[in-house]
Amino acid sequence: MAKEVSAGVLVYRRRAEGPEFLLAHPGGPFWARKDAAAWSIPKGLVEPGEENWAAARREFAEELGQPIDGAAEPLSPCRTPGGKLILAWLVEADLDLAALRSNLFEMEWPRGSGQVKSFPEIDRAAYFPAEAALGKIHRGQRPILEEAIGRLEAAPAR
Repeated sequence: MAKEVSAGVLVYRRRAEGPEFLLAHPGGPFWARKDAAAWSIPKGLVEPGEENWAAARREFAEELGQPIDGAAEPLSPCRTPGGKLILAWLVEADLDLAALRSNLFEMEWPRGSGQVKSFPEIDRAAYFPAEAALGKIHRGQRPILEEAIGRLEAAPAR
């Protein structure tokens, strides 16, 4: 049986001290007090018949409330410990995160209460230097970030 496939975008911006990477913190009560290894690249499921890069751009816009443009460099596919395949692209962009507007999801909360509440899929996003980003990103996505860091370190400065 095929496992889920997600597509996402790892955005970075250049700084004198080195690149900073954009990560998103998941919304909802489960993640509210979690920080280390809780952040993610903006990503989501590829719909049947949807092109992978189109899915990554759609998910980015849904989760952050703004489109992503720029040259996209594909990163190696990453399989998470749970079996999900993540397809990611590296894009350079310096975005205004004050305009964050995430789509919502619903869940019963508190559990067993019968009450359904809405929560933002992403409650915040931020740029982090490489070392800090490695501590923030979910362990299943760490290979994506490590590859991006390696590529940017090997690339000539602009």
